[in-house]
Amino acid sequence: MASGGWTCSALAGAVGVDPKTVERWVNLGRTPRRGVALKAAETLGEDVHELWPALRQSRAARAVSPELVALYEQRADMPVSMFAELVARARQQVDVLVYAAVYLHEAYPRLNEVLCERAAAGCSIRIAVGDPESPCVQARGTEERFGLGIESRCRLALMHYRPLLATPGFELRTHGTTLYNSIYRVDDHMLVNAHVWGVNAYRAPVWHLRREGPGGLFDTYADSFARAWDTAQAVEE
Repeated sequence: MASGGWTCSALAGAVGVDPKTVERWVNLGRTPRRGVALKAAETLGEDVHELWPALRQSRAARAVSPELVALYEQRADMPVSMFAELVARARQQVDVLVYAAVYLHEAYPRLNEVLCERAAAGCSIRIAVGDPESPCVQARGTEERFGLGIESRCRLALMHYRPLLATPGFELRTHGTTLYNSIYRVDDHMLVNAHVWGVNAYRAPVWHLRREGPGGLFDTYADSFARAWDTAQAVEE
């Protein structure tokens, strides 16, 4: 607030809360409700979890499936470090099916380096990003009010991954599927970002799965990745 010239009253007016509420955030370390916190962080141009680390906590998963490790109400609640740490421990495979997910490289600049290390150790790395020319990608941009932004983010994702094309064990493809879920698989762990119509992906829920055996929820999404991968087009060097 100080570096941006924000007073408690000014921030309160921008976010829509009482100035005393902002004073309690600053002086007493209070954590606001999630929606208010996201609006305040956006106003300040800061990461919401840097301001209020308590909002990182996932909810304990109910025993609806033995494969469900944790449920995050929003992707924004999930630390990006979780995926990075899983990749760093990968032994067999890393599979990613997204439209763009450029937040991975933005939040973890060493991602390409770690992917190279894992590929050199014998891991299969398969990355599928959205085809910017796909009607499905463009429709998602309209539905989420991104306009042409999502196509640009798909191109940016391709730019991030292209330097890895010469890496043995690394494959990059573009797909034009209707993306119901973004899938991030590392060996027997998987993060599934379930998409909601008209809602940006960072505001949609994520479930963390761990494979317990054949035929479970994990394999349902693994099979979905495989079908989408088979329809995708290889990106050449």
